Amino acid sequence: MNDVWLKVPVSDHFQYVRATDLPASDEAAPSHGWTPRSWREKPARQMPQYRDPGMLVAVEQILRNYPPLVSAGEARSLKVALARVAEGRAFLLQGGDCAESFAEFHPDKIRDTYRVLLQMAVILTFGCGLPVVKVGRVAGQFAKPRSAELEVIKGVSLPSYRGDIVNAPDFDEAARMPNPARMVQAYNQSAATLNLLRAFSQGSYVNLDKVRQWNLRLIDRLPWAERYQNFASRLDEALEFAAACSAAGETTSAFRLTEFFTSHEALLLPYEQALTRIDSDTGDWYDVSGHLLWIGDRTRQIDGAHVEFLRGVKNPLGLKCGPSLEPDDLMRLIDVLNPNNEPGRLTLIVRMGADKVRQKLPPLLRRVRDAGRVVVWVCDPMHGNTVTSRSGYKTRSFDRIASEVFDFFDVHRAEGTHPGGVHFEMTGEDVTECTGGAGSITDESLSRRYQSAVDPRLNANQALELALLIAEMSRTERMAGKQLRTAGARSEGRTHVA
Repeated sequence: MNDVWLKVPVSDHFQYVRATDLPASDEAAPSHGWTPRSWREKPARQMPQYRDPGMLVAVEQILRNYPPLVSAGEARSLKVALARVAEGRAFLLQGGDCAESFAEFHPDKIRDTYRVLLQMAVILTFGCGLPVVKVGRVAGQFAKPRSAELEVIKGVSLPSYRGDIVNAPDFDEAARMPNPARMVQAYNQSAATLNLLRAFSQGSYVNLDKVRQWNLRLIDRLPWAERYQNFASRLDEALEFAAACSAAGETTSAFRLTEFFTSHEALLLPYEQALTRIDSDTGDWYDVSGHLLWIGDRTRQIDGAHVEFLRGVKNPLGLKCGPSLEPDDLMRLIDVLNPNNEPGRLTLIVRMGADKVRQKLPPLLRRVRDAGRVVVWVCDPMHGNTVTSRSGYKTRSFDRIASEVFDFFDVHRAEGTHPGGVHFEMTGEDVTECTGGAGSITDESLSRRYQSAVDPRLNANQALELALLIAEMSRTERMAGKQLRTAGARSEGRTHVA
């Protein structure tokens, strides 16, 4: 039979590929009944319906021939770091865009978000007294689940916008039609983003003294400067000391800034499968589209395609845990996704909502703790607190976001478990998408700089204020605990002398 050649649009040019040319790697011997293709035999939710299956096959083939975006070794390094988080010896900071955009792709945007994450990491390191593992929602966060298949405006029904990797946000038929060629553009943008992030992490951009100056300038000019001035002064002294030690050649591992990892929701499975490769060092399968991949709350069905796909790759995994998740269901998912109870393999990203976390989280913590399962517990205070404002904008309240974070920490203290980190949708830009914070964004001011095409994000000031609140709380608790231990030791000493 003659090969069928397809002319496929890729960015600004066309490429000819054989539609039937599938690589042998996808046909490798299954491991525990799993192959990169086995998800196709399962029900797959939140997947777009492509009009041209032949073009989809051709684009998948193009991506199979592209280089990895990340290495298996980097993914293993993140797993080691997350194992320390699970043990209470580190703290996870995960943040970035709700959904990356083709139209807004610019190096300044990447730089600004990276800078805010570095600032947050330094603040949290000082407050929590732990090294911070930094993971961006970046270089792959292009697909978004939607609650409805169709969007209706003025009587017109079109497919919902599912992120730039699938279709475009403009409300017209051509833009909303899922186009597999967009996966290639997502890959290219991810590669460019990673190149820039690696350049930042290896250059003078991450110099401790530079980050110290960023924080000083920021705190001086913001409306909540006075509230945090005492904390900021102590932070400045610590950074000054760390910078001096670094200049003198001393080790300052607690303030390591260079390690930065990427993550995204593994939602569009044809893209993820096409970027899944066998690691030559270990013989294991890795999804090389990102370091950490997570399963969303809408696609965590135990018999579903997303769980099936991710159970077979060796990357660190995340699992979103919403208010409908029951303890028995969580344990079944843990058994499938981390059957060997490997530290650092599974991060549970809790997204309950400010009014539900105290009720819904404790049963999950107890069940996982009592079963002896090693996981990282992370708070996502964004997704359970989304509302529609009076002016019609989708928004989130800073106060409710902060409330869920504090309740998350309180519940862990009560249960004797470790709150491992936080997960924010945020940006380094001065957007007006979430109300509140010391900057006092109101419902009326949302329209001033509302830029998100999907979900509202914390702006740079709100993200840093939240980091300061968490750091202030953690440092106060640490100091109180230290005083209690010192008092106890002195009391024991006096008793012994007596």
